[in-house]
Amino acid sequence: MNCRHCHSPLDLDFLDLGHAPPSNAYLDRSALNAPEKTFPLRVKVCRECRLVQTEDYAGADELFSSDYAYFSSTSKGWLNHAARYAEMITERLGLDGQSQVIEVASNDGYLLRNFVSAGIPCLGIEPTDSTAKAAEALGIPVLRAFFGEALGRQLALEGKRADLICGNNVYAHVPDINDFTRGLATVLKPGGVITLEFPHLMPLVAEAQFDTIYHEHFSYLSLKAVTRIFEAAGLRIFDLDHLPTHGGSLRIYGCHAEAGFATTPAVGACLKAEREAGLETDGYYATFQQRAEAVKNNLLRFLLAAKADGKTVAGYGAAAKGNTILNFAGVKPDLLPFICDAAKAKQGKFMPGSHIPILPPAALDENRPDYILILPWNIAGEVKAQLSHLADHGSRFVTVVPDLRIT
Repeated sequence: MNCRHCHSPLDLDFLDLGHAPPSNAYLDRSALNAPEKTFPLRVKVCRECRLVQTEDYAGADELFSSDYAYFSSTSKGWLNHAARYAEMITERLGLDGQSQVIEVASNDGYLLRNFVSAGIPCLGIEPTDSTAKAAEALGIPVLRAFFGEALGRQLALEGKRADLICGNNVYAHVPDINDFTRGLATVLKPGGVITLEFPHLMPLVAEAQFDTIYHEHFSYLSLKAVTRIFEAAGLRIFDLDHLPTHGGSLRIYGCHAEAGFATTPAVGACLKAEREAGLETDGYYATFQQRAEAVKNNLLRFLLAAKADGKTVAGYGAAAKGNTILNFAGVKPDLLPFICDAAKAKQGKFMPGSHIPILPPAALDENRPDYILILPWNIAGEVKAQLSHLADHGSRFVTVVPDLRIT
């Protein structure tokens, strides 16, 4: 396999998680006795452009199906994050009723609902029918498609070039990142702005966040790599924000290379921090496999000890990152009998690979487990606040990334 961006040979290993099913391929009961498709989950590093990427096995159409079960609006914290962004960017760019906003991977309308309520014309682009229907119910126009250069050109010909293109946690999900980026350039107005949010490679490595690696994430992004990809498409990054979301993310602000936006010192400072951390050296990636295995072993030791001591453990958050760590560790219902999730689309289904049942949060009140394993550790604070009544009755919360913590 060659690099998805610069086509250089990929011979630097980063992580091997064995074989696993797609992390959002939740199962109905009827599927439990049928064969389950799995793919190798291995990650390589390009020595030339430093794009970190999964090996090519699964196509986007196999990962993002019509009944896709991830709904962004399930998290109140994420809804608040989106509302704050919409208010900020509307003021910063002076958006109004004459503007055009396009969101790529608009999911269930968690973000564009804010532009609709402000009277700003918008369009969502979303390939999964289940989430697109939820967005349309909020009055958001949605185009059901995967985004790329051809679609960008079509929209431009239809007079739908954008003042603002936003994409939250989609850039890592695209298999052809060059085609996607050229699409952004094609549909962006000459003075328009692109904002993309994505997990930053630096905290992923620093905090051993290997559970954010799964088939739906084709790329793991540094500013160095994204800068190069943007430049190849005639785009330029002129500003960025550091965000706490997803364990540490970047929000980049992009424009056409010749646009009049001044590049802020934040861009150079981030590139310098990546360089000083060693991101451009092979050694930066050398120990990640061992650190992932240490997290896995800590989880297994905890679950086995809890069972030996007669303690009960339940999971919370049927998140993709949870599927990564459970399948890597080989955890089954004998060690984790059930996982609760607030998303109705997941309730009554089973985790892919591990086949652990997914129940409504009310099951925690009924069972009052000794330990609650929070799989989406990035929203652990929100989860603990929601389940504080269980802590009052003796339940303790557990997270395992970057290390085992019991509170």
